Amino acid sequence: MAILLTLNASQLPQFSWDVLALYSFQVQWISLISAFVICSIRPWLRTWTPTQAGLMAYGAVLLTTLIISTVGQFLLQAFGSGWFAGPVGFKFNGWQIVNNMLASAILSGIALRYLYLQQQLRIQQQAELQARIQALQSRIRPHFLFNSMNSIASLIGSDPDMAERVIEDLAELFRASLAEPALIPFEQEMTLCRHYLEIEQLRLGKRLTVDWQIGELGKDFKIPSLMLQPLLENAIFHGIEPMPKGGTISIKISQAKNQLMIAITNPYPLVKKTVPQAQTASQDRHNRMALDNIRHRLQVHYGNKARLSSSAENGVFTTYIFCPLSQ
Repeated sequence: MAILLTLNASQLPQFSWDVLALYSFQVQWISLISAFVICSIRPWLRTWTPTQAGLMAYGAVLLTTLIISTVGQFLLQAFGSGWFAGPVGFKFNGWQIVNNMLASAILSGIALRYLYLQQQLRIQQQAELQARIQALQSRIRPHFLFNSMNSIASLIGSDPDMAERVIEDLAELFRASLAEPALIPFEQEMTLCRHYLEIEQLRLGKRLTVDWQIGELGKDFKIPSLMLQPLLENAIFHGIEPMPKGGTISIKISQAKNQLMIAITNPYPLVKKTVPQAQTASQDRHNRMALDNIRHRLQVHYGNKARLSSSAENGVFTTYIFCPLSQ
């Protein structure tokens, strides 16, 4: 802005560094006072619409420019001498104030427009991110509802109390699934996992056993909602269900410094020649999709600080999660 005003005042052949210094000093005062005024009225700006807040900020900058330019003209007229005398002179110049206002209006308008577009972009990105997390969270359990309803239907006649408890567990799971994506206490996630395993235990019976190995953990840390339950569902669907005798799911959770380490192990049936290739490919695709969903959610919450990996060796499939502890 100072360069534009200097060029407008002296033209390029007579470019004056003295004039540039004066305008630079003036622009700095306008910028600092405008920023102070806008920050001071920010609590009120938040209660208005973006258009109203933008117009108020725009008006504050122009008013500040008018006041500083007018005061500057009077100061130069009253005290200007020596170094100030050559390029500026002592006479009050109303057109100079108009030039300052025009330059301030153009540049502040461009700046506010840029900030507005940046804010809209951030809002859009946050909305897309929330929608993406919700979509990933809802895609994790495509078949679980039907299996649970079948279990409840079989219990209604023989054990209505158990059917009621299963319905309550199912309600807790779907309440968490439909909730806003967020970090939740670790114990709350463990409770959801136990609700899920209790429901599956009714359906699979002795075919499903669970081995919990939880080490010494810090208190009050949080993890993304429904981070572990989908991995347990994946382990049951791809590891326990295909095996006639079932198997054991091992859940090992430990902490090293400020990092949480989780390992979920389940039996992994070896592919037989009698199994159609299309069915095997479909199961592998769903397995990768579930892991990719969790991997994306970890990346959203932790960035590159978290990672998920998996390995399949000798009929055992293991999923590893490493993520920082969040308070």
